[in-house]
Amino acid sequence: MKKVLAIVTLSTLLSACAGMAQTSDTQNSVADPKAATPPPAAAKSDRAKERQSAARTMPVKPPEEHLPSVELSKEILFKVLSSEIAFQRGNWQAAYVTLLSVAQQTRDPRLARRAAEMALSAKQANEALVAIRLWRELAPDSEEATQYYLGFIMLSNNLAEAQPILEQRLKDAPQQARGVMLLQIQRLLVRAQDKPAAFALLEKLVAPYLNLAEAHLALAQEASAAGDNTRAHDEAQIALKLKPDSELAILTAAQVATDKTEVEHLLTDFLKTYPNAREVRMAYARTLIEQKSYEKARSQFETLLKSDKQDISTIFALGLLNAQIGDNKAAERYLSDYIKQLTAHPDEARDTTQALLILAQIAAERNDTDAALNWLAQVEPGESYLDAQLRRAQLIARRGDIDAARSILSDLETHGEREQIQVTQVEAQLLRDANRPRDAMKVLEVALKAHPDNTDLLYDYAMVAEKLDNLSVMETALRKLIALAPNNQQAYNALGYSLAERNIRLPEALTLIEKAFTLAPQDPFIIDSMGWIQYRLGNLTEAESQLRNAYRLLPDPEIAVHLGEVLWVKGQKKDAQKLWREVHSKDPQNNALKSTLARLHATL
Repeated sequence: MKKVLAIVTLSTLLSACAGMAQTSDTQNSVADPKAATPPPAAAKSDRAKERQSAARTMPVKPPEEHLPSVELSKEILFKVLSSEIAFQRGNWQAAYVTLLSVAQQTRDPRLARRAAEMALSAKQANEALVAIRLWRELAPDSEEATQYYLGFIMLSNNLAEAQPILEQRLKDAPQQARGVMLLQIQRLLVRAQDKPAAFALLEKLVAPYLNLAEAHLALAQEASAAGDNTRAHDEAQIALKLKPDSELAILTAAQVATDKTEVEHLLTDFLKTYPNAREVRMAYARTLIEQKSYEKARSQFETLLKSDKQDISTIFALGLLNAQIGDNKAAERYLSDYIKQLTAHPDEARDTTQALLILAQIAAERNDTDAALNWLAQVEPGESYLDAQLRRAQLIARRGDIDAARSILSDLETHGEREQIQVTQVEAQLLRDANRPRDAMKVLEVALKAHPDNTDLLYDYAMVAEKLDNLSVMETALRKLIALAPNNQQAYNALGYSLAERNIRLPEALTLIEKAFTLAPQDPFIIDSMGWIQYRLGNLTEAESQLRNAYRLLPDPEIAVHLGEVLWVKGQKKDAQKLWREVHSKDPQNNALKSTLARLHATL
């Protein structure tokens, strides 16, 4: 099960080594141990990036530096300027060595700091740590130097260097701030490469403060990060006994629980006693979403919204949940409110794209094309922009203006083969839906000249050829697809079904469909093909069984038409007509139904 704290968006997250902030509010702060843990086998360059990231998370405070009284001689000025010029020209090493040498000579911490910056810019973690050590040595009272130093030590194998600093900080901290500091230290230690050493160090640091719930929470978080759930569970329970109303304690206990039922009981029992525990309720709601209990989750988010009617996260969650449940009116109300609030108060961490796409989909489902197009027009360039434009083209084509839809597609700027093919597929599908298969064939032929081995294009090309009754072209494309992708079940199924539909080469068709079935035994369309080939072979009982199974999995009109034909031939004409009437009520223009009724001289 995913850890609960990884699911929850908490109001305040402890930043690693965040200045060991002095605050008495421990209740709404949680450290997610996974978030900062670097990969154990990270390459040197990756670790350098991690160390840079660790440094960047530390607050920059005005350094309390005692600057040396050194005359700025021509020699020193020349070395400083030449190192900067070398750095600008890309020679970081010469710049770094020169500046570090001048820093040692002058005992000026500013020069050591600049040398560290150069090494960081060049992603040279070891050299950066050397410069940071010198910087801290020259400016022992600089909070910024200490923060960088601690951050980098955690990613080295020298944790013992950090122990006296951290011990002194805990000792000097005001009593009301010590709990938060313990949690921040754990957040820092979780970055360490040597997990056992980090845990051992944390145990030493918290030993004098075991009367604090936060000490046990820090141990629980560190044990969880190290994979010791038993120790984590025990420490979380101790923390709860010391501080029964702590949201952080109950969330930590839920995090380390391995059983979904236990997690639910922990959270619900806590909420019964402390119904205003917002972070716990949020955790419970997200846990319900993970369990696909959407109605229950919606109820929890509605409770959250009552206590804070302007909370944009809750509003968005309710929009998504109602869309998932199928309550489109409620989904539109919440998502529209979400967009309105973000428009009035922009937030760089959020955007409206997902909400706009869902609103467009809801509008399209109720055939309000104008509203759907209006929502899509608001999607700004970004990750989902192409998808929004493709949907626009599809909606315009649905209104009958194929040329306008194709114009939108031709104006799209694509990046790479994947996007080019995506646009081509949409254009070809629009033409097929408009009963212009020859135009679709031309579009796909042009694309295949540029990408002759693309399996998606080959499949679409084969399907258009099948619609044009060009069996030779269809088979050639599908055979090539199978050669390129031997495990593509759709290719086997399409070729086998086409042969069965034409009632030719039936043994070969059976072999192809059986291969597809082996690759995807739960695919309702492949099961439908299996039933259809059995019907062609005269095995009516087996055909009915397969087709009923397919229709149970997916009540698709074409499957219903096939099943109806088998029942008709078996003499179960009333059952067949009932199925066909269902198809006709949903899709009066269904071509498969029309052709089947005409061929069998049947009526509804």
